[in-house]
Amino acid sequence: MSAPDQQRGIVVAVDGSPASNAAASWAAHEAAMRKVPLTVVHAVTTPTATWPPVPYPDSLAVRLEDEGKKAIMHAIKLAEEALPAGREVSINRKLLYSSPAPALIKMSDDAEMVVVGTAGRGLLARGVLGSVSATVVRHANCPVAVIHGDDLPDKHDAPVLVGIDGSRASELATAVAFDEASRRGVDLMALHAWSDIAISELPEADWSSLEQEAQRSLAENLAGWQERYPDVTVQRLVERDGPARQLTEKSQFAQLLVVGSHGRGGLSGILLGSVSNAVLHSVRIPVIVARPSASA
Repeated sequence: MSAPDQQRGIVVAVDGSPASNAAASWAAHEAAMRKVPLTVVHAVTTPTATWPPVPYPDSLAVRLEDEGKKAIMHAIKLAEEALPAGREVSINRKLLYSSPAPALIKMSDDAEMVVVGTAGRGLLARGVLGSVSATVVRHANCPVAVIHGDDLPDKHDAPVLVGIDGSRASELATAVAFDEASRRGVDLMALHAWSDIAISELPEADWSSLEQEAQRSLAENLAGWQERYPDVTVQRLVERDGPARQLTEKSQFAQLLVVGSHGRGGLSGILLGSVSNAVLHSVRIPVIVARPSASA
């Protein structure tokens, strides 16, 4: 079933790769939970210019277009198979003649979420963890979900994990995490990791008092959300360790990780530096990067 362009709901970028296929299935489940349409997108991009210029045969453009159509149709089949029993989702297909990143960012203006795989095939292989993904997670106007192509055990009962540092970006991540936990009917693990600097390296550091203060701040940050989502049981975690290591470690016991697009303190640079690279490379579960909407 087809949905109008203006009702994109969840947008998933596909290219036929394993991670792209996993992204299509995950996106379909997300769309079903939210009761919104799913838009399956493939961007047909010709190779970059060479020097000296080499003309490309017309057959290349035809082949790329044909591969894109096949990738979309296969992704739609996987999406339909991934839908929970009794759930129907309107599916829109979109074959674009554009660079992937600008196209996805533009579509994010009226999408609830953009979903991408961690690695692609062909021209989209520069996707997530490369230039395309880096651009999308920094500039999209809605949350961005990053999906690995690994075969993971069913963790539908596992909690949602969120990294919290008290920043505005962290507040957005908390909002997304509570919503996801509530929709899934699972607990929420709220993690505050103290610092990349070992406590032992801080002169005259009193960890017990620092931990008490961190626990108090974390509780305050979560109080309003717990009132809004009384159905979600929250596990508050304060760790004396670097955020990337703790997020990666705790992700083994979660079904989904939610992080902010930037931050300060213990989670500073979560998507703009070494922490983000470590998390996106090492965490195998889906990761949602909380981005503000275009209207925010």
